[in-house]
Amino acid sequence: MKSYWSLGSRLPHFLAGPLFGDRQQFGLEIQHDDPEWSAWQNFYMDFYQNTQKQGIGKTINDLGYQVLNLVDLNGKYVLEVGPGTLPHLRFWRGTPFHYTLVDNQQILLDHSARILEERNVKYSCHLMDSYVLPIGDHQADVVISFYSLEHLNPLDLYLEEIKRVLRPGGVLVGAIPAEGGIAWGLGRFFTSRQYVKKHTSINLDKIICWEHPNFSEDILNKLDINFIPVSKKYSPFIFPLIDINLIISFVYERGNN
Repeated sequence: MKSYWSLGSRLPHFLAGPLFGDRQQFGLEIQHDDPEWSAWQNFYMDFYQNTQKQGIGKTINDLGYQVLNLVDLNGKYVLEVGPGTLPHLRFWRGTPFHYTLVDNQQILLDHSARILEERNVKYSCHLMDSYVLPIGDHQADVVISFYSLEHLNPLDLYLEEIKRVLRPGGVLVGAIPAEGGIAWGLGRFFTSRQYVKKHTSINLDKIICWEHPNFSEDILNKLDINFIPVSKKYSPFIFPLIDINLIISFVYERGNN
């Protein structure tokens, strides 16, 4: 089995901290009573709209959404973890039979629900408050996860749930940032970090640790253990190296076990 690796995640602390957060000091568990975490929650929608929905952030995210061209959604039961505002809609192939939305932001669920109503797609919405997914065993034909696996902690429990709800032969499709890679760390340092610094006094060394507890190499290793790899693409460069890329998109199949 392939083992993934990145140099960035192995940098000495004085270099890794500015790029990937100060994990030694702040750890990976969200401290919900922390004032800066509360400030981040209040600021997040502004950050999301201004860094991920336009400009270079949108361009980079679109590199991952293109993987949906490989998956037929027509007539399928689809569950998405972290749909945001369904920015990948233009890459859909076909219309799902049913779409289950799971997110930890009610405002995003409401926005996505309106979009699905406009397209006459039957849907249900669920506010995520634990790793347990809100559908039965083997109910989903497709699970979609764009830029959410890096957030989920503990990741193993979420992957077990995804595997539980997927039918045998069903697919997990999505993308992750090349978190822990040098290119991703530097890109964030010169873009998102500067935006947060300009508009707030939030310590991003802390927030990065809690928002992105999972490095991409760990995510990919665990996906390979739990599912059958079908397709994997590194962007913007085709070489399968985490450190020089920004996005890794994938399709995995659930086996029969």
